[in-house]
Amino acid sequence: MSEYKNTKYQIRLPLILAIGLAGGIFIGATFSESSPVQNDLNKDIQKFKEVLTLVDRNYVDEVNTSDLVEDAISHMLNKLDPHSYYISAKDKVAANEDLQGNFEGIGIEFNIFKDTIVVVTPLSGGPSESLGIMSGDQIIAIDDKNVAGVGFTNRDVQKHLKGPKGSEVKVTIKRKNKKSPIDFEIIRDKIPQYSVDASYMIDDEKGYIKISRFAATTYEEFRVAMIKLKGEGMTKLILDLQGNGGGYMNHAINIADEFISGDKKIVYTLGKETRYNSQANGQRKGLFEEGELIVLVNEGSASASEIVTGALQDNDRALVVGRRSFGKGLVQAPMDLSDGSEMRLTISRYYTPSGRSIQKPYDDMDDYSGDLIARYKHGEFFSADSIQFNDSLKYETLSGRAVYGGGGIMPDYFVPLDTSANSTYLNKLFISNSIQEFTFKYVNDNKKMLEGMDYKDYFNDFKVTKQMRDELASIGKGNGVKPDLNDMKKNQALFDLHIRAQIARQIWDNEGFYPIFNQTNEVLQQAVKLFDQAEKLDRSKL
Repeated sequence: MSEYKNTKYQIRLPLILAIGLAGGIFIGATFSESSPVQNDLNKDIQKFKEVLTLVDRNYVDEVNTSDLVEDAISHMLNKLDPHSYYISAKDKVAANEDLQGNFEGIGIEFNIFKDTIVVVTPLSGGPSESLGIMSGDQIIAIDDKNVAGVGFTNRDVQKHLKGPKGSEVKVTIKRKNKKSPIDFEIIRDKIPQYSVDASYMIDDEKGYIKISRFAATTYEEFRVAMIKLKGEGMTKLILDLQGNGGGYMNHAINIADEFISGDKKIVYTLGKETRYNSQANGQRKGLFEEGELIVLVNEGSASASEIVTGALQDNDRALVVGRRSFGKGLVQAPMDLSDGSEMRLTISRYYTPSGRSIQKPYDDMDDYSGDLIARYKHGEFFSADSIQFNDSLKYETLSGRAVYGGGGIMPDYFVPLDTSANSTYLNKLFISNSIQEFTFKYVNDNKKMLEGMDYKDYFNDFKVTKQMRDELASIGKGNGVKPDLNDMKKNQALFDLHIRAQIARQIWDNEGFYPIFNQTNEVLQQAVKLFDQAEKLDRSKL
């Protein structure tokens, strides 16, 4: 099975939306070697060579012809469609890293507080943990170069601490209650990344799984989560794909197959060359072919997420809840170039089992890049009635329900974006890292008490005090955020929820964070009430 990959394509909306948009919404495929350049292209190639040679020889200033060629390639691919693009050799590793299921580095989660790199936690099984680096350690030098108080960014930290497995980096640590700095010689290693962000029981029968992207390890992570939840009594499942920008297509197919019985169609692709045509059908007995299933999507759900959602909707296997998905139905193939760079070229379109192409129009690239903002301004995030579908793009599910192509997947049950639970002051505290700094300090000061608590007791009984909120405001003031105590009082429940969630994450990881944070997830809160509708789906043809 070839692997279909995604890339980076970001569109930002105003902070008030408080939504995760598609961060990686491109899928591709690895195929056999490319066809030879055809003879009728030779004239164009010769013309480009002539221009480049004339520029190199005659232009008034010195030019870097390699940069000119890279710019020309990028511009050429951008003219084709929104998702064909070029990756230079130096950027290739970073571009692929997010989907490989691991990266190579020293193995810490860090944050930057007051211009100082602070270890939030050493990652389990990583080289930093094995050497004894601790939560709260301040990194003041890397390879004997001062990094404290010099304006280091997250990107700078990653640049200096990431590196190939087996390479060495010297990190100088300032530790609380230690007078002298401590030097660590760290041998970098592979550090796992996880794409199943959370899996937990909502109640005695309903399970919840959130997948953030479809990476190389996603399917196995998903199976582990499913087996765990079934062992805890799960008979109904909510699969959360909100904000999931896609990834490897084969992992999306495998996950869909865990829900769909028999050999029903999951997805198919059609390209100009027949070798890019494919069809995926169910192949195995899945882990959850009969229990009630709800899938959550929003405008940030794209690509491989839409493959899973389209397959489950078209086969009447799941109730889809949320808002219209992104609308990305083009498939890219990564093609290696001779200098180590890579071109990702659109080679086919994918179609859901009913025959839908969910790719939205891209005749106007400016309209395409601004589509989500246009949806927001048009009111689509708040009312399903603002969405108009073309009857010529009408299709039917197995049971005869109407579904539409031409631009994303419309949910069976629409949930409007909730902007009422929003605080400008809270947003500023997050952006300034003040929430993170406060909760980190609180956990460090109260670690013994927190680690001695059972999570259920914390979830039910832990209260945020006025003193804690006042200290948060003080830290925010120190980070340049003017206190707005009226906003904090008006939105006290929202502030308290986020503080509790951030504290829980540091003690119980995502399994502690999401049950609290998801109380702000309006799509999930509505979906929990809709299992009676999921039960009513016509499964006579399943």
